[in-house]
Formats: sequence, C-alpha cells, structure tokens
Amino acid sequence: MLERKLIRGVKKKGGRIIKLTIVFETGWPDRLILMLGARSYFAELKTTGEDLSPRQKLVRAQLEALGFKVYKIDDEESLEKCLDEI
Repeated sequence: MLERKLIRGVKKKGGRIIKLTIVFETGWPDRLILMLGARSYFAELKTTGEDLSPRQKLVRAQLEALGFKVYKIDDEESLEKCLDEI
C-alpha cells in the first residue's frame, strides 16, 4: 500500500520511480526516484517499525556521503515527508 502511494505520488509530481534489483551487491534501497532538474533520491520501503539491516545502514551512509538523500518509508508520516521534500 505504501509502495503504491509512493509510486502515485512521484508520478503526480512529474517524476519517475524505478525498482532497483542489484544482483551482486546487497543493502541497496528498493527504489530510485528521479525528479525534474536531474534530482535523484533513494527510498527503502519497510514494514511499520522495521529498522534497516546493518548492511542497509552502511549503504545508506555511503550514499549520503556522496550527497544523495535516502528515505526509509515505513508509515504514512515518512511517506508524506518524502513526497513533500522531493
């Protein structure tokens, strides 16, 4: 349900959202969000209250060190925050 809302919200804002399937490396976020103006973000969808795995936390830190924003979406509030900020 959150995934469908995220997809609809991104499309409504004129962006594209791509499901990432990376075969040889673990811990990458589920989705890549591409917005107008060459802006890009990553999103990891989780069950409510579920935390990132240690590997996901490492990849998130690496992506953020490169200047990317990585969202963990596990409830309506985190979904709305993501959609507001992108």
